[in-house]
Amino acid sequence: MRIVLLGPPGAGKGTYASRLMRRLGIPHISTGDMVREEIKAGTSLGRVLKEYSDRGELVPDDIIIRLLEERLRRSDSAGGFILDGFPRTIRQAEALEKMTSIDLVININVPDEVIVQRLSNRLVCKRCGAIYNRLTLKPKRDMICDLCGGELYTRKDDKPEVVRERLRIYRVRTKPLIEYYERKGLLRNVYCPDMNVDPEEVVEKIISIIEEEKSA
Repeated sequence: MRIVLLGPPGAGKGTYASRLMRRLGIPHISTGDMVREEIKAGTSLGRVLKEYSDRGELVPDDIIIRLLEERLRRSDSAGGFILDGFPRTIRQAEALEKMTSIDLVININVPDEVIVQRLSNRLVCKRCGAIYNRLTLKPKRDMICDLCGGELYTRKDDKPEVVRERLRIYRVRTKPLIEYYERKGLLRNVYCPDMNVDPEEVVEKIISIIEEEKSA
């Protein structure tokens, strides 16, 4: 099954996608991860991507589309995939439809204040990128990564006022895309009302939706 995962920053898309990947046996394709890998590899495209990243600018659609086209050609995507981070606009959705058909769009709904609380308490390892949370996933030692011993820090864009602005922009930009997929009959909403919801509970909800679609 070819699935698109939508949701605001901090909704837990990466967590759910990685668990769904193991359950369904299909790859999790994250355009954000693809960009970071390209930059890390130091390719000619990676250097271009780094310039956009350093300036804090969005990567142009044509570059992201090219990366995604190459990724979808890999054999592991033939049986389906979970796509995270793309599309973000109707133009991107139309470009995706030219590459492949989409079976289902899962929209993760989380109240803004829950996301503000979650992200403003997020800690990231400087060395390996592992993610912790002061409220829900504390490291064993204060500000030290359990996995590699690296130093933990709070990202600048995880400050409450920055998170609220990111969410405002997300809502404005994504509303037309959500309506687009609703009109196509592909959108299914999954609600996460608070921070205490077990990720596995959300995954089970998504699995149930997938099973319903398969049997329809």
